[in-house]
Amino acid sequence: MIEFKNVSKEFSREVYALREISLSIADGELIFLAGPSGAGKSTLLKMIAGIERPSSGAVFVNGQDVSKLKVGSLPYLRRKLGLILQGQGLLTDRNVLANVMLPLIVAGATSAEAETRARTALERVNLADKAEALPLTLSGGEQQRVAIARAIVNRPQIILADEPTAFLDRDNANKVISALKAFQSAGVTCIISSHDEQFLDQASRVIYLSKGSVTDSWKSTPIAG
Repeated sequence: MIEFKNVSKEFSREVYALREISLSIADGELIFLAGPSGAGKSTLLKMIAGIERPSSGAVFVNGQDVSKLKVGSLPYLRRKLGLILQGQGLLTDRNVLANVMLPLIVAGATSAEAETRARTALERVNLADKAEALPLTLSGGEQQRVAIARAIVNRPQIILADEPTAFLDRDNANKVISALKAFQSAGVTCIISSHDEQFLDQASRVIYLSKGSVTDSWKSTPIAG
């Protein structure tokens, strides 16, 4: 489903976010990108979404070379993706339901259809009772699960989650990972970056990055539940 072929990203002379990355991710995998802060995990995720372009090499999603897509074609790619990226916060002046509806409204859905699908997405992350609440009244873990609901409301083929458990306590972090695992169990490909190694045994496969390079990759034995 996803393939990187000799991908490098150079931000300035001799300053690389990624160096000669080659890897493949199959349909339905639950991948954890591990490694310290600054290893290149966020840049790799943004490459898949076309937010960042490689300095060299190519990134393929479903056989399509994302690195060559014109700007006008990127929204069509992103409709197949559920993005949970750092810095993409919830709109604090709109309630939870309106936040989750937003991607559908932007895509041209009717308000009635968007509301129905948004409520279903909230049910899937166990937040149906928070639909009318404002984001700032929720806990950090609840806000992150709202972000997951917003990411999956378009029924994506791929979920990209950048440090989704950052700054959460263990209980809320477990709920976020459990929600993502539920979508992967339903056939969605999930790629999660994290520097927190406590969740690595949940993955189908772990890809370890350091200083922009893949330094290790191994299959895990996911824990059920």
